[in-house]
Amino acid sequence: MDLRTTYLGLNLKNPLVPSSSPLTRSLDNLRRMEDAGASAVVLYSLFEEQITLESEMLNHYLTQGIESFPEALSYFPEAAEYHTGPDGYLEHLRKAKASLGIPVIASLNGVSTGGWINYARKIEEAGADALELNMYYLPTDVNLDSSEVEQIYLDVLQDVKAYVNIPVAMKLSPYFSAMANVAKRLADTGADGLVLFNRFYQPDLDPVNLEVVPHLVLSDSNEMRLPLRWIAILYGRVTADLALTTGIHTIEDVVKGVMAGASVTMMASVLLQNGVGHISKLLAELEQWLIVNEYDSLEQMKGSLSQINVAEPAAFERANYMRVLSSYSREVFN
Repeated sequence: MDLRTTYLGLNLKNPLVPSSSPLTRSLDNLRRMEDAGASAVVLYSLFEEQITLESEMLNHYLTQGIESFPEALSYFPEAAEYHTGPDGYLEHLRKAKASLGIPVIASLNGVSTGGWINYARKIEEAGADALELNMYYLPTDVNLDSSEVEQIYLDVLQDVKAYVNIPVAMKLSPYFSAMANVAKRLADTGADGLVLFNRFYQPDLDPVNLEVVPHLVLSDSNEMRLPLRWIAILYGRVTADLALTTGIHTIEDVVKGVMAGASVTMMASVLLQNGVGHISKLLAELEQWLIVNEYDSLEQMKGSLSQINVAEPAAFERANYMRVLSSYSREVFN
């Protein structure tokens, strides 16, 4: 059965890709993912704050006490000119590339333009096959309008693309007032792929101790409906490849994602729950599903349920809202 797909210009043997998560911090886990059948892996994210903090700390120690010797000032670089970052991430990337025979996609998490973006080039030099730019940004400034928020994404993408030659995917949140337009503009600006969607972790409140507390809940299959809908809408309308992440747990989830138009389906929660060996189970089930439903290849079914290919494209829009309400009413009153 032909399960091949292409993503970010990479030829992959199937659409199953472990997404960025703590699991990818372990080289042993990465090897086990490949052995289980993963077609590529996305490493855990390196954060803008990590790079910036290390740069500031280095600058502090380099310049500490030099005010006692004015003539020495000229021997030290300015902080803005001395870009550095966590070497451990680069070393992990190098080891992953040396150990694996599948593509390794690095992940950078940041929201501003600036010196930290230079680190994208170091990631390319370390051997990454592609770069996922994870834009985890929650605009809380009441004076910041939507056009300014969108421009932040475009500026960061443009700056990163100026530093690297490898493909760049943008991992986005769903919280745009004009999602389709933002997706098109990012693709036009040079995004090779769009990863839908970033999963915002909502904090909880402790009313007794008056604290804000972290609260992580793993995804389930119901959460894939939002990215599924938008991939189905965007397929064939933007030039970037589409990756579905969040809520991929079963083989039905994988099939739905591909039929909506996703080139790959990314997963983390299901692997955290069941172990990385679960990839082999999903892969076997995918082959069996295609055989039973008489498909010769993955490409044959890709996008078959996208908005441009279904008989009722309005079902992805407001008409679907009406239909859902009507169907629920019938269930209640029958």
